[in-house]
Amino acid sequence: MSDSVLYDNVLYTKARRGLLCKALVLRLVTNPLVVHFAKNAGFDVVWVEMEHSTYSIAEACVLASAAMMAGLTPIVRVPYECGMGYVQRVLDSGAMAVVFPHIITAADAKAAVQMCKFPPQGRRSLWLQQAAAGLRTSVPMQTMADDINARASTVGMMIEAVDSIPNVDAIAAVEGVDMLIVGCIDLSADMGVPGMTNGEEFRAALKVVSAACRRHNKIFGLAGNYKDRNFLDWVINTLGARLVLGHVDSNLISVGAEDCVQMLSSIDRTALSVPLSNGAASAVNGACTITTLPNGNGTLENLKGKHDSIRVSITSL
Repeated sequence: MSDSVLYDNVLYTKARRGLLCKALVLRLVTNPLVVHFAKNAGFDVVWVEMEHSTYSIAEACVLASAAMMAGLTPIVRVPYECGMGYVQRVLDSGAMAVVFPHIITAADAKAAVQMCKFPPQGRRSLWLQQAAAGLRTSVPMQTMADDINARASTVGMMIEAVDSIPNVDAIAAVEGVDMLIVGCIDLSADMGVPGMTNGEEFRAALKVVSAACRRHNKIFGLAGNYKDRNFLDWVINTLGARLVLGHVDSNLISVGAEDCVQMLSSIDRTALSVPLSNGAASAVNGACTITTLPNGNGTLENLKGKHDSIRVSITSL
């Protein structure tokens, strides 16, 4: 903790200074030790995904609290139309920022702010022991409420529908809204081009969001594009994104597993020297199917070097 009664909100301090915040998304792993991987890798933010996961509130808050105590800012994206009671519990128990999906109008944004802020800014119920302050009871209640309203209840709006774009300026103008985050996957899908982020219409939409954030001094964020270096360069260095979701735990595990198997398979020669007796072997490489080796003893040595992969089936005769 700093001199404040609250844990440090890295997103609040770093992005406001014009620096990029990099987020690791969690939607699969429940062990809170995973935040050490995020910390060691150099991430600033842990994004706990509750719209596209099976996390319970308890699981999400354990991850958020662990991130906060590790010096990372915990953001929780709550499910669509989850309600004030849901948001209240997430914020009381570890989240320092809440992101709301599928925001279309300024009225949607105002309703989200009301859920996250204590009076007079909002209608959130005040409980003295707050995770963001280490559950301390020695802090004056007004100080607690004011500090959390200012620095530990960051409010993010997901812009992920075509209908949102004409309203972006009004959404960004709402008092209490801190971030506008473009959801690349849903927005491109709503445009009829799922996953395609280099089209003219999509890029024009990003420019609108970026301009609104600059005009109203809000954080511009991006989610859903993890691989296109040129696109990310443009979004960060030209459009001014200050929060970017770097990758998702489930994707990293999947890619790591595939890379591991691919590497081991590339050096595996055991299948090429399997002795066959009274069997038939077939090798498949792309669209090419080869049946070889007559009945009798033999090996697959004659196929070595001719095919990238070989599938062998042995049938007793």
